[in-house]
Amino acid sequence: MNRYELLLRDRCAIDPRVMVLTAENRGHMRNVPPYLGDRFVDVGIAEQTMLGMAAGLASRGRVVIVHALAAFLTLRAFEFIRDDVAIPNLPVIMVGMVPGVLSDGNGPTHQAIDDVGLMRGLPNVGVFAPADEEEFVEGMAELLDNPRPCYVRYVGTPTSYHREERTTLHRGVTVCDERECCPQVALLTYGAMLPHALQAAQKLEQQGVSVRLIHMPMLAPLDEAIIVEALNDATMTVVVEDHLIRSGLYSAVCEIAVRHRIAAAIHPIGLTTWFPAGRLPQVLRVTGLDADSIAPRIRTLLNNESAPERPTTDEISS
Repeated sequence: MNRYELLLRDRCAIDPRVMVLTAENRGHMRNVPPYLGDRFVDVGIAEQTMLGMAAGLASRGRVVIVHALAAFLTLRAFEFIRDDVAIPNLPVIMVGMVPGVLSDGNGPTHQAIDDVGLMRGLPNVGVFAPADEEEFVEGMAELLDNPRPCYVRYVGTPTSYHREERTTLHRGVTVCDERECCPQVALLTYGAMLPHALQAAQKLEQQGVSVRLIHMPMLAPLDEAIIVEALNDATMTVVVEDHLIRSGLYSAVCEIAVRHRIAAAIHPIGLTTWFPAGRLPQVLRVTGLDADSIAPRIRTLLNNESAPERPTTDEISS
């Protein structure tokens, strides 16, 4: 059994409230059903039905974890999430499979590259985007300790960065920072993009560019303090995400800059449209989201800065 399967098995054993639902997406937890019995329900390809069922169960005291392809979970069942889960603020944890570039072999209809924007726009709903399996399982355990509505971008890859302490769903994480203050670049990212952003940061450091890399596993609510500090400290802030640059983390960072009246150079590296289906390395390369593309693009952005001093409000990148 993988770590997630062990978590589900153990939590269901000690907490009779927990139920697990899926819309025909059980590949990552295929060993769980025999342990859960009638507390595991596969509704088939019926995401709307699954969310309605989850809301009904949660309203009767259950803590429900649902699983579906991220694109169908957030789009096909969006009204059910808004009306049945978000408005009554019910403890339903919604796990979206193959989000962002991880839906590499699928075409546009199956690509969840607008899911963060949809979910972070809903009151009461958290958005959790772990970088790897370890962080995913730690975050899911924390959500089960304090159940509330939350959308989770599933990632099952091996550990992608060194952690000094356990994941928390309330703060961003500074992954690397060669300078204690005033780096040339503050690089913000989340989820499956973290290892690629980390490789890009390492390449830039080797070229003499100081980088503060910040991972934002919780996208709603955001750790505003760590973002404000980065905007104030760095010459330039870059947001890397496998999501449309409108409505994702880049948009959130711009909102924070405006709200706090911070004049800062903010640049997105993300998606502007759907990507061609292919193997993950090909998708990353074509979309410019691999380390070999991110690092030189940041160098170009730095070289195009006309002056080292803080930009004026008119110079904020849109």
